[in-house]
Amino acid sequence: MSTEEVVSQRLRNLERHLEQENPVLLSSIQSFRELDRVAHAMGLMPASESYATQIPWWPLIAVLGTFSSGKSTFINHFLGQKVQRTGNQAVDDRFTVICYSRAATPHALPGVALDADPRFPLYRISNSINEVASGEGARIDAYLQLQGCPSEALRGKILIDSPGFDADKQRTATLRIVDHIIDLSDLVLVFFDARHPEPGAMRDTLHHLVGKTMNRVDPGKFMFILNQIDMTAREDNPEDVVAAWQRALSDEGLTAGRFYTIYSPDAASPIEDEAKRRRYEAKRDADLKEIHGRMHSVEVERAYRIVGALDKTATAISKGAARLLTEALGRWRQRVWAMDAAAFALAGAIFLLWGINAGHWQGLTYDPPWLAAFTGSSWAPLALTVLLTLLALAVHFGIRHLAAKGLLGWVRARAAESNVPGDLVGAFQRNTRPARTMLLTTPAGWGHDAQRQVELVLQNCDIYIQTLNDRFTNPSGAESADQPEG
Repeated sequence: MSTEEVVSQRLRNLERHLEQENPVLLSSIQSFRELDRVAHAMGLMPASESYATQIPWWPLIAVLGTFSSGKSTFINHFLGQKVQRTGNQAVDDRFTVICYSRAATPHALPGVALDADPRFPLYRISNSINEVASGEGARIDAYLQLQGCPSEALRGKILIDSPGFDADKQRTATLRIVDHIIDLSDLVLVFFDARHPEPGAMRDTLHHLVGKTMNRVDPGKFMFILNQIDMTAREDNPEDVVAAWQRALSDEGLTAGRFYTIYSPDAASPIEDEAKRRRYEAKRDADLKEIHGRMHSVEVERAYRIVGALDKTATAISKGAARLLTEALGRWRQRVWAMDAAAFALAGAIFLLWGINAGHWQGLTYDPPWLAAFTGSSWAPLALTVLLTLLALAVHFGIRHLAAKGLLGWVRARAAESNVPGDLVGAFQRNTRPARTMLLTTPAGWGHDAQRQVELVLQNCDIYIQTLNDRFTNPSGAESADQPEG
């Protein structure tokens, strides 16, 4: 099959899966297809790609944090199986994507299983790694692994366990993966080690995992977890430890959140005092219940994330890519007209000076000796006209090319600044090809039909959100709620 047919087949497979699971998301795939057609026509994306394959459709939970913070122990307890290795030192230096498997025992697959499969998160992450560390994308197995596990807790969702890290000591490629995972995830659990009550040594890690969340549009998906709080039982000072970490978070700008204080029931230190043990266990169980509740209901957040991604993509095309391309083409036309005027004015001035110096002008009459040869032939004037026209067109299209080339840096910078998805440089070059006239002010593929199509997708996003709200909420308390038609 061609690459276009492969993408189409993947979307059909996804539709079959969503037909039973979530009809709202099933409808959204058709909206993604409509955006694909617009993006293909504008040159923002090749026909072999789809916006629907650039986002993970499975509910995604990321588990991040410093080494020895108990992430793997927490995951093993949640799954009810020993899937991840545990220890007081860093025991794994790769990101592990954990998903449900029918196999009787957990098993690991290499990173290429994730990099080449659009159904999973981190699809084509090797390209992003190469952008920040040239050549490292070929070593994808050194960064990622896929872990299958027959735990019922994993049905319908995916976990990502990160290697423990301190941001100031990690390679740029690893931090790029962390940022990518945060963007994709529906729920982000950030673990810290309560055995280190002074968080100052981890200031860079706090900045990367906490400070960056302040400017995000989805800070509610972060849960900050102070793990192994049972180690404070000897001094009985959990409040002091929590306060120290909360001060560290507030220094990074997080003032509204709180820490969940937990420890693993399977690897807890013994607490001799019965009353103290019951108090610690009660707080642990309450926080674990809340964390596990968010993890089990993550598919709800996934549904809103998908519709949000659809809305964001449609908005990025209409208010981002189209506007940026329109502005770039306006700048390009202005440059071309100005350079054309300068070039032809210069050519006219040179011709005039040459004629004056050669004595071709008789007052206001241009009468060079060679002109008689053209007036005496019936075809010579036509040949001269064609020759001058071809020369003028060659100069004009050369200026068009130079003006477009000179604006490529500006387009790249604006695309990076605005974070608009798609190949804006390629789309701009498509609009400046010789076959496309400069009289068209609208970018290629962005006609009235395309604009109406994107506007319809945005309207459908509102309907999808209303339908989800009717499914998951019921403010009136009625037995049933009327759902809007999609």
